[in-house]
Amino acid sequence: MVAALAAQASSARVSDVFAPAQCHRLIVKIGSALLVDRSGHIRRDWLETVVADVAQRRMAGQQIAIVSSGAIALGARVLGLPKGGRASLEDAQAAAATGQIGLSSAWAQLLHDRGLVAAQMLVTLDDLEDRRRYLNAAATLDRLLALGVVPVINENDSVATTEIRFGDNDRLAARVGQAAAAAGVILLSDIDGLYTANPGVDPSAAFVPEVRIVDARIRAMADGGSASGMGSGGMFSKLEAARIAQGSGAHLAIVSGKVDHPLSRFAETGRGTLFWGGEGKRGRKAWLAGRLTSRGRITVDAGAIDALRKGRSLLAAGATAVAGQFARGDVVEICDADGAILARGLAEYDATDAARIVGHRSDAHGELLGYAPRSAMIHRDHMVLV
Repeated sequence: MVAALAAQASSARVSDVFAPAQCHRLIVKIGSALLVDRSGHIRRDWLETVVADVAQRRMAGQQIAIVSSGAIALGARVLGLPKGGRASLEDAQAAAATGQIGLSSAWAQLLHDRGLVAAQMLVTLDDLEDRRRYLNAAATLDRLLALGVVPVINENDSVATTEIRFGDNDRLAARVGQAAAAAGVILLSDIDGLYTANPGVDPSAAFVPEVRIVDARIRAMADGGSASGMGSGGMFSKLEAARIAQGSGAHLAIVSGKVDHPLSRFAETGRGTLFWGGEGKRGRKAWLAGRLTSRGRITVDAGAIDALRKGRSLLAAGATAVAGQFARGDVVEICDADGAILARGLAEYDATDAARIVGHRSDAHGELLGYAPRSAMIHRDHMVLV
């Protein structure tokens, strides 16, 4: 297995799919450990090389948005907060509010020096989980990119709560890529890609150049911690980002940012792990597939699982349990008996009525509910397999 996963990549470099000619719109994510040094200052000399790479790609016609971490780390230094500003939610919010000014200023100045216009977008999880707000964010991104602007995006940590936040910019970058209809996402990291185990712990860990599907075998390779102690991500969050990107048909790469001109270096060497984008989903189904939250779940039996995989709607007869408090139209997860998520969709019933008809055939629904039943618990047109 390891030998197969660590096999040499195809003759074409993995970086080729992110070249301007192949990838008209690209999202680049930069983590705190790369952007901010141990003393809490921006690594400005390094950042200048990143901006030079961005400028070169813009000249070649590629539209680029940046997802930039660093606000909390910068603000923690200014405010003298312990643990990099992450000792408490309140510290993180205060640090983010303080550090975001310096972060956006640095990006604006460096991009201006290269003849580029910067824009700032701060988003919360709800901005991309709520359908209407998602469409508004997507429209703003599309217009900015079409105008040649370089949007610099970060999670709005100053107002995000523990319960309602991305918590890492890897998944945010993938969701931004979805909203922007980007063909590629590059995660600049303090590691050069995915390994079969943590290379800092296991010397036999093998590098994985390409991944087609993020399945249980790939997830088992993830190390959830952030090596620097400054960021909130880890390999697990990067694999989740890859799953989201693949669901919308975008390619995603994990690439080392511990070098000057990291985008140019990646283009030259092809060193990194490429998660190939599939056929992908568009519109509402892509939004559903990439969601990180839901209002409830419906557990189904083996017969329903088979029907879902054949593209059919979820009928109450195949459901075995309902959990959560959801209304009609809310996003719910469809799970197997072990709790594994199979699909997401928009509920046709609220939680109370859904529980009443679980396991019953359609001809019994009218008597159970007291009104004319709908055709399915979740219609196939409002559902996506994950």
